[in-house]
Amino acid sequence: QVQLVESGGGLVQPGGSLRLSCAASRSIFTFSAMGWYRQAPGKQRELVASITSGGSTNYADSVKDRFTISRDNAKNSVYLQMNSLKPEDTAVYYCNAGTRIVDVTTTPGPYWGQGTQVTVSS
Repeated sequence: QVQLVESGGGLVQPGGSLRLSCAASRSIFTFSAMGWYRQAPGKQRELVASITSGGSTNYADSVKDRFTISRDNAKNSVYLQMNSLKPEDTAVYYCNAGTRIVDVTTTPGPYWGQGTQVTVSS
C-alpha cells in the first residue's frame, strides 16, 4: 500500500509564496514519475508539474517560471515551490505517483495523496 502525504498548503496573498511537500511511504526511486495535480471548484483536475525518476521536469504553461518541482531521494519526498502566486492558482493540490512510463506525465498515476488546499486571496 503506497501512501502519499502532502503538507504546506494554506492562505497566501497574491504575489506570495508557498512550498508544498509530498512524502512517500516507500522509496521514490520505485516510481517512474511523481507530480502535482490541482483541482479548482467547478474545474477539471489538471497537471501542474511533474518530475521523472531521471529528473526531467515538465510544467503547465500557466505556472512556468513561477513554480519549481524538485525531489529529495533521501527523504522520499517531492516538493513544489510556488512563487508569484495568483488568485487563479487557488485549488486543492494533489500529489500523484505511478510506476508506468505514462504515469503522471501523460495520464494520472494510480497513487494519490489526500490533497492540500491552496488559497490565494487578499
